[in-house]
Amino acid sequence: MAAQLVARFPGGMLSLAYLLHVEHVFNSYGAAGLVLGATSVGQAISGPLTSRWMGVWAIRPVLILTTAVCTVSMATIAFASLPLYGYMIVALIGGLSYPPIQPAVRTIYPKMVNSKQLTPLFSLDASAQEIIWIAGPVTVTFISIQVSTVLGIVVAMAFLVFGGLWFISSPEVGRVRIPRSKRKLGVVLGRPPVLLATVVGFLLVGSCAAVEAGVVATFGEGGPVAGSVLALWALASLAGGLLLGHIPVGPWALARRMAVVAAGCVLTIFAFDFWTLTGALIVAGLCIAPALAVMFAIVSASVKFSDTAEAYGWVGTGQLIGAALGSAVAGFLIDSAGAGGAFWTAGAFAVAGMIVPLVFRRAHPDLRGRDATSIPDTEPVAIQPS
Repeated sequence: MAAQLVARFPGGMLSLAYLLHVEHVFNSYGAAGLVLGATSVGQAISGPLTSRWMGVWAIRPVLILTTAVCTVSMATIAFASLPLYGYMIVALIGGLSYPPIQPAVRTIYPKMVNSKQLTPLFSLDASAQEIIWIAGPVTVTFISIQVSTVLGIVVAMAFLVFGGLWFISSPEVGRVRIPRSKRKLGVVLGRPPVLLATVVGFLLVGSCAAVEAGVVATFGEGGPVAGSVLALWALASLAGGLLLGHIPVGPWALARRMAVVAAGCVLTIFAFDFWTLTGALIVAGLCIAPALAVMFAIVSASVKFSDTAEAYGWVGTGQLIGAALGSAVAGFLIDSAGAGGAFWTAGAFAVAGMIVPLVFRRAHPDLRGRDATSIPDTEPVAIQPS
């Protein structure tokens, strides 16, 4: 748990690290948005593909290769002086090579614990992911604003390398073998729960990324206030995951949790100071981790074990694209309308994230009284009568 948390920490840092660094270089949030867009395109392509490779070449070789290439791309953006299109090309390569840690660890979980422990483990992992998406930006915002944007990227790179090597060396990574999927790439998205989790995850994390950009634009130049706001948001999110993550997953579970997130994000639009913005974010944060836990559970319970890595690859891709796109859209609106534009973006993403599970409720399985273990890869065997 600790190793994969450290390895995935850059997922919550890179969007803001690139946003702050490129904005500092070109003095434009719009230029930073283009670099983030290039990153998101690479991640959209690589997520399901590299996850599927783990069933062909095993987990470790894929993680070693992707970690090495992604590290080089991050170092290039941090230290090289490039034109805007150069940063976009390097960001695209970095997105293509982003290590598939999340699909790997979610695929390993069912082999580590029994079925009764799996849903609580997903809840704990969702709380850990909330630390990634919320506490990660706290760290990179403080370092980038107080010290330098280059150091912000370097710290994210250090997490990627150290955490990646720690996770790759874990015994469980070597023991679990993902069966080669018999289906074509992308077929798993035909499973309604997988598609639902991918779309809602995209919208949820997109709203979070927009909020982060808005908080930085509001308080970033005045000292560590932005970090304090995001830290309180992180504490609320962590508390929500620990307190609510064990509630049984019924067919309305995702819609209810996203409704709370949407309410908090909409309230940020009307916030006018530190306390009102923090209060709105506490409301939003209470159900972010529980919503993520529901997504993980419905995916696990709906696909075969050989397809879990690719399924989580699509879910992870949705979340990473959401982080990049949310920051990018918020960046353009900050340039044109001020920090309030970012909060309007966050509210729109979150409300859409509430509407989708309401409209497509039939795609949401009812897991009350069931466990979230993946469907075994078994086939009927013909038996000759004696």
